[in-house]
Amino acid sequence: METYATALLYAIPFFIFLLVVEIAYGYFVKNQKHKVMDTVSSISSGFTNIVKDSLGLGVVLVSYPYLLEHLALTEIKATWLVWIVAFLVIDFAGYWNHRLSHKVNFFWNQHVIHHSSEEFNLACALRQSISNLLGYFPLFLIPAALVGVPFEVIAILGPIHLFGQFWYHTQHIGKMGWLEYVIVTPSQHRVHHAINPEYIDKNLGQILCVWDRWFGTFQEELPEVPPQYGVLKPAATWNPILINFQHLWRLVLDAWRTNNYWDKIRIWFMPTGWRPADVKEKYPVPIIEDVYNFKRYKTPASDALKGYAIFQMVFSLALLLFMFYNYANIGFSGLLLFGGFIFVGIYGYTSLMDRSSFAVWIEILRGLLGLFLIGFTEDWFGLDSYIPFGSVLVAIYFLITISGGVYFTFLEKDFIGPERAF
Repeated sequence: METYATALLYAIPFFIFLLVVEIAYGYFVKNQKHKVMDTVSSISSGFTNIVKDSLGLGVVLVSYPYLLEHLALTEIKATWLVWIVAFLVIDFAGYWNHRLSHKVNFFWNQHVIHHSSEEFNLACALRQSISNLLGYFPLFLIPAALVGVPFEVIAILGPIHLFGQFWYHTQHIGKMGWLEYVIVTPSQHRVHHAINPEYIDKNLGQILCVWDRWFGTFQEELPEVPPQYGVLKPAATWNPILINFQHLWRLVLDAWRTNNYWDKIRIWFMPTGWRPADVKEKYPVPIIEDVYNFKRYKTPASDALKGYAIFQMVFSLALLLFMFYNYANIGFSGLLLFGGFIFVGIYGYTSLMDRSSFAVWIEILRGLLGLFLIGFTEDWFGLDSYIPFGSVLVAIYFLITISGGVYFTFLEKDFIGPERAF
């Protein structure tokens, strides 16, 4: 996990730089594809995902080294050909894992967060799951294990393959000529994120588009069908932690409420969106039917609240980068506590963005706990050894958090203003 944290230490600033470039480009060409609250929500979702993954939170059903040890029919060296084959195997496995997430009720829960934004931009790419607590992806790599592809090759290609899926989440790049027949492009991925009937569950490839063409899931972006983004059951919140478990909670409720015992079991494995007939009739869930005329989610937000949301996101990023930089010295129990503060922080300020009445109490509580921890340890996880008075800066941040929660809940609660982009 320390190696993954080190990789993130370099990858995160690069992703943020590209985000800033896209936002600046949209501003100068007067074609902005970012809205402040949505972008803050997306980036914050990415923070929760990398904290969860870097701490190894979850249960791995089976690891690739285990499969390699017990299934390998031969042992091969990491030649250039092996690297190419391994990449193809990972991409092929990624296609089927992605397709499973779109087609089965239970697995959709771990992927819905990625589709929940009603915008499409590079920030949207960072909406990654924290609900994928069961690690089963190595099962898709059984072919690689059978031929003996070394674990080191898979371990290096895995993050590269994941990070390679970032760049095509944009509306500023049109079709790319002959590359449209080889790799996944922005045009193809716009189709994938669209909720238009023509586009649903299409273009499931991750790096190469050949799998979609071979297995009948490819759809070209049509000029007469402009993509509309989001999910058919809108998330209606900026809180990424809530979004991660909305679908799962609906499944739990439906399984509990249905009178048919068979439906209680099969609901988890039925096609995405399937519900028992008796529950569907008694407890209807609104679904978008006209994709061109639906009310997109927004909350009353002054420029002050938008600026405050950006401040909270940036400070959370700074804390994250320090956590990864000082990963080994903090220790696992300290990392869990540090990660807990990040999670509660994101839950708090995104709930404040939602204008939730309980958000202020979360902000006050985490602020007081943060101040208590600094006073008790006289430091912030070793920050003072790197930055003089670093813990004082964090203490000031917690004071601002308490003040912000109170101000935006009680003093600016009735603000009504226009929804503006960056």
